[in-house]
Amino acid sequence: METINEGARLGFDAARLDRLGPWMARWVEKGRLPGCSVAVSRRGEIAWQGGTGLRNVAAATPWTEDTIVRAYSMSKPITSVALMMLFEEGLFHLDDPVAAFLPELKDLKVLKPGAASIDQVEDCRTPQTIHHLLTHMSGFTYGFQGGVLGDAYEARKLAFGPKAESLEAEVKRLAELPLAFQPGARWNYGVSTDVAGRLVEVISGQPLDLFLRERILDPLGMADTDFSVPDDKLDRFAELYTPNEDLSLKLADTAERSVYRAANVRTFSGGGGLMTTLGDYCRFADMVRRIGECEAGRLLGPRTMRFMASNHLRGDLAANGQPVFSEVSYEGIGFGLGFAVMLEPALSKNLGSPGDHGWGGMASTVFWVDPVEDMTVVFLTQLMPSSFYPLRKELRALVYQALAD
Repeated sequence: METINEGARLGFDAARLDRLGPWMARWVEKGRLPGCSVAVSRRGEIAWQGGTGLRNVAAATPWTEDTIVRAYSMSKPITSVALMMLFEEGLFHLDDPVAAFLPELKDLKVLKPGAASIDQVEDCRTPQTIHHLLTHMSGFTYGFQGGVLGDAYEARKLAFGPKAESLEAEVKRLAELPLAFQPGARWNYGVSTDVAGRLVEVISGQPLDLFLRERILDPLGMADTDFSVPDDKLDRFAELYTPNEDLSLKLADTAERSVYRAANVRTFSGGGGLMTTLGDYCRFADMVRRIGECEAGRLLGPRTMRFMASNHLRGDLAANGQPVFSEVSYEGIGFGLGFAVMLEPALSKNLGSPGDHGWGGMASTVFWVDPVEDMTVVFLTQLMPSSFYPLRKELRALVYQALAD
């Protein structure tokens, strides 16, 4: 993949910015990553872009700019933008109960603190709102979070996967289980954005994939971003890997047999179902940088976009969460409507700016937008789980140490 370095005219030390190349190469040459790519933009222009490695290790297929990857949870900001577009049309308020649109969620129960079984529940004392969904304070969880409730999700294969019957059916199955806590009581990473995707369908009257295509993806020119990969693009679809015990790469999902092949996908996971490319996701990130605007027009009002990128918690994740999985660290990081928000870089122990915001995905991908530096960063690879190596911390250090103005 060709390297572009225009950093000198965009406020970077070009030589320092070039450290990104050897950094990626080290991870690939050690056999820890199959391939990867990164794009750093400033003031709407590419400052540095490059990539290395393979998208298919066995076939020795190079990682290219148009390699299609599983975005996983980097789908969440896109779905959150979709729901907030409907908010701007006056079709709901953030304090509206979710059950007003999804009546199957009307009589939810809550797992009692310290419960030893899934039937030890209490009444839901606080109505679950749309704001709770967008901020991950709804009480929903993920199966991999473990515990009594996580185990119940796993046992029921409740994951909003591509082969599920439908979003509607998955939400109905979700309603059969209790919440992890009273809505609003704390922050917990879970299937909230999948439920938000179902809200998009109910409120708009369109399937989620069609709404995203017409209202976000096509206006942004994100032609390779979708909930599935058609057969004529399979040759660009990266294999997915996970580490073996000796840290070598183990194949986890192939392009040919992937659950994300077009013929296999029935359910559109707003929380983790999108495929994308480096160029496509850079277009979305740039729209966020431009506070809702793109070449085709305005997707969101600037005040709405700033509202989404503000911290909606009382303090950081450490003050609101619990020591379970998240795509970001807990200290010094808040959460808005679909985005993690940097509050205190020193407390987070990561370079950044107060107010920078973004999210990552299960296959170690990440993006963020820094309004202070007028900068976007998108990093793609295909290694799960995302927390296995400190890639995101290292990437932040490499990007910010190169800023020279």
